[in-house]
Amino acid sequence: MRNRLLSRSITGGVAVAMLLALAACSSDDDPGNSGDTVRIGIKFDQPGLGYKDGDTYTGFDVDVATYVAGKLGYSPDQIEFVESPSKQRETMLQNDQVDMIFATYSITDERKELVSFAGPYFVAGQDLLVAADDDSITGPDTLDGKNLCSVTGSTSASRIKEEYSTGTNLLEQPGYSECVTALTSSTAGTVDAVTTDDIILAGLAALPANKGKVKVVGNVFSQENYGVGLPKGSDQCQAVTDAINEMIADGSWQKALDDNVSASGYVPNAELNPPTPAACG
Repeated sequence: MRNRLLSRSITGGVAVAMLLALAACSSDDDPGNSGDTVRIGIKFDQPGLGYKDGDTYTGFDVDVATYVAGKLGYSPDQIEFVESPSKQRETMLQNDQVDMIFATYSITDERKELVSFAGPYFVAGQDLLVAADDDSITGPDTLDGKNLCSVTGSTSASRIKEEYSTGTNLLEQPGYSECVTALTSSTAGTVDAVTTDDIILAGLAALPANKGKVKVVGNVFSQENYGVGLPKGSDQCQAVTDAINEMIADGSWQKALDDNVSASGYVPNAELNPPTPAACG
């Protein structure tokens, strides 16, 4: 990141000396002491989590990112949001295209070989989205003969077919919004259910156009620990972790969740949320 200007005025030779000292001691990996802007990777196409509409960014990930950045010394107008598609997240951190990533980024051992993580700040789980009046689908083992939609390249739907309901018919769409459109369309049976992480489904269900038409089943069958992606070896894990803990403690975490997905009726797993971020080491 780039060096931030000092927030207070310093005059004369003292100013020159201090600025030279700061320039010599600054670190490109130090968000707390660097940059007049901070580049944060988010999704641009996940309503309720990370969503770009013109010049406006909304969602739970956006709110958590803004809070954490604030605790690191950045005001909202110093944040530069950068689109971070799932397949590019590690590369973007490695190539210094972003300073942090908040993008439904599950912490895994494989990814920790390439990047560092703080968190988790939310624990999601794979679930199903169905029509609001559909009581026949209650979990992944009730999908035999049903049409299940997921995004092209995702392993969520194939996992259900392989492990729970071998008779499931898999359908792919470019994005989850297209899956939900097919689910709510007048063509009966085109799509019976959509699958991905529960909070992503909740964000889609909370959209005004979908309100009252769909529901999250509420029977999760995986555990996804959403973390803050950082460059490998970053020394900012503790500062980010402290900010997450403070957000949870002062009620801002719950407010962000309610503001973004409560309209869907979604309630996260209370045994896992709010989470306790892992120790930095």
